[in-house]
Amino acid sequence: ENDLLRRLLELLQTVAHFHKRIDYKLKRKDSTKSLLIKTEQLLRIENHDFAMRPGFGGSAIPVGIDVQVESLDSISEVNMDFTMTLYLRHYWKDERLAFPSSNNLSRTFDGRLIKKIWKPDVFFVHSKRSFIHDTTMDNIMLRVYPDGNILYSVRITVTSLCSMDFSRFPLDTQNCSLELESYAYAENDLMLYWKNGNDSLRTDEIALSQFFIEEFHPSHGLALYSSTGWYNRLYINFILRRHIFFFMLQTYFPTMLMVVLSWVSFWIDRWAVPARVSLGITTVLTMSTIITGVSASMPQVSYVKAVDIYLWTSFLLVFLSVIEYAAVNYFTTKEEMKKLEQLKLSGYDASQAMAFDGCFHDEDIELSAFPLSDLNTDTCMSSQNSTTPDLPPVLGMRLRRRRSIRQSVNHIMSNSYKIDSYSRIFFPLAYVLFNVIYWSIYS
Repeated sequence: ENDLLRRLLELLQTVAHFHKRIDYKLKRKDSTKSLLIKTEQLLRIENHDFAMRPGFGGSAIPVGIDVQVESLDSISEVNMDFTMTLYLRHYWKDERLAFPSSNNLSRTFDGRLIKKIWKPDVFFVHSKRSFIHDTTMDNIMLRVYPDGNILYSVRITVTSLCSMDFSRFPLDTQNCSLELESYAYAENDLMLYWKNGNDSLRTDEIALSQFFIEEFHPSHGLALYSSTGWYNRLYINFILRRHIFFFMLQTYFPTMLMVVLSWVSFWIDRWAVPARVSLGITTVLTMSTIITGVSASMPQVSYVKAVDIYLWTSFLLVFLSVIEYAAVNYFTTKEEMKKLEQLKLSGYDASQAMAFDGCFHDEDIELSAFPLSDLNTDTCMSSQNSTTPDLPPVLGMRLRRRRSIRQSVNHIMSNSYKIDSYSRIFFPLAYVLFNVIYWSIYS
């Protein structure tokens, strides 16, 4: 029995020694876990309640902020927002995390330790979406100094609201800002400030397709909430000026070409109905397509934009060129009907009369108040007015009776070809005057 007991004790000792060797090997393999345990012991994390801010019950804890803007990813006019990627760095002091160090060197940790200590609850006001980058690990860095000073850095992409004013679009300048604020701690508990003043905001070289960044600058202020009080708020302000060249190629130049193309109909013969109608309808439909394309890429705002003024004025001129030909065609038809009626009443054919004296007999042409005193009267006119006795030419100044407005209108109606002649001058002058006024106001 003694031998059996002795052998059993030796077996138990062997098994215990074997288990110790296995535990030692496992600890050597899981060196991260053992290091984390040592770090928590060094920082005495288990000895403090990190649910409370440092210096609770005393003055507000100062938290310095500095930002490095990595990129301005996108700007959406339709959603009125922008997307920015940045490095957000927090600086504060927590004496509970102070540790002894002979060489005064800091210790740097990743995102696993940050969940066990207190940190500022900074959030982005008016943000729609935001996330912390996590490739290949969470982009979080925590650096603790022996005296308790802490640097907490995180890489964030945030999409935030930007209230844009499109009254001068696309010749506009937009002012946007990204706002930072503590969510839970009012100004009596936490004081946010720019750590290095205006140098706290740094930017990489940023190039945008439609905008030129005129200025990046930080600012600060206070925000009042009726139920919780005053909060410190930091602003990242930037000014965006839109590049006009893209819209000149896509909107303004095509619009100008369509307006000029609509003037071609004024030089086409008024009897060429298919040519002039097709040209007018084509320019109107093209202008409608341009207006629809611009409106689809813009938010539905309740005020008039600068591009709307230009497009709709150009559309009006193109539409008026179609109406102009409708008027020319109507008056021409009416004029021809009158001629046919007069020819039926007179009892002879106008073509026979023209063959007889070589002149076209137009009974509706209004004669001058002094037709026979004009030195440039041709033989045809004189033959048509042969019943009037010839008068000698009068030397000196000749007085003419001015036509009334109604007589002028009747004259133009009876000579419809003059509408095209006047339109060749009026439409280009009106469009040039409009462009001068438009670009002087908005550029």
